[in-house]
Amino acid sequence: MRAQALHSDVLVVTSALLQLNCVAVRAVGDEPPGEGETFVIDSPVLPEELQSLPPLLAQAQFPAPSGLLATHGDWDHLLGRLAFPGLALGCAESTARRLAARPGEPQRALRSFDEELAIDRSVPLGLGALQALPVPGRLDIADRELELYATGGHTDDGMALLVAWAGVLVAGDYLSAIEIPTVHGDGGIEAYLETLERLRAPIARVENVVPGHGPIMARERALELLEEDVAYLRALRERGEQAELPQGRQRPADKRLHEENVASIRGRA
Repeated sequence: MRAQALHSDVLVVTSALLQLNCVAVRAVGDEPPGEGETFVIDSPVLPEELQSLPPLLAQAQFPAPSGLLATHGDWDHLLGRLAFPGLALGCAESTARRLAARPGEPQRALRSFDEELAIDRSVPLGLGALQALPVPGRLDIADRELELYATGGHTDDGMALLVAWAGVLVAGDYLSAIEIPTVHGDGGIEAYLETLERLRAPIARVENVVPGHGPIMARERALELLEEDVAYLRALRERGEQAELPQGRQRPADKRLHEENVASIRGRA
């Protein structure tokens, strides 16, 4: 696990598996002086990483988290309660609907992942209380606020979060430099393209973009990658399996994802 401070109020923890990014955000209010609030967005994967998250935040002098947030409902973004049992999990209304419609799905997916890699967890995953957040919208944190943007295309649910005062966008499973876009949502390619266009404006307002998986990017690189993803998705829509993959994302794993994308769009035809 690797930790990186992007701002005095933003700490990114990257899991050793899946290059999954967990983001801790704090805001220290003026009244009363010194009091603050922390949210933890998404989660690392390994049990020892989750166990080390509370002392890591304490060492960084972040207030004890008052809530957890998830960018979307895939299992690997929902493990925060294994680190902070008892905290409510905030998510987009679309994610709350997804989790309610598919009870037990994240737990089954986590169990399958753990069995494949022989990972032993002493505590089962429980999602606990869900707080459904209106998206687009804003979420108060101390005397500041997070801006919430709807996402779709990768899945049918989700949100990106803008930490405007820190110049950071938490993008969820979009804008990853380590894999091509994957189209799983019912809205397909069009929903994914709409998400990318929606994220263009907040990207222009930040210094750093944190994807769900992969390296943190400066604004300029994130905008370049956005254009690469738009070009790939348009080519996928027009040429299917003949679409060219983005430069730097042409590994065997990306080719398998491309095959899945082609099968997905054929299934909708």
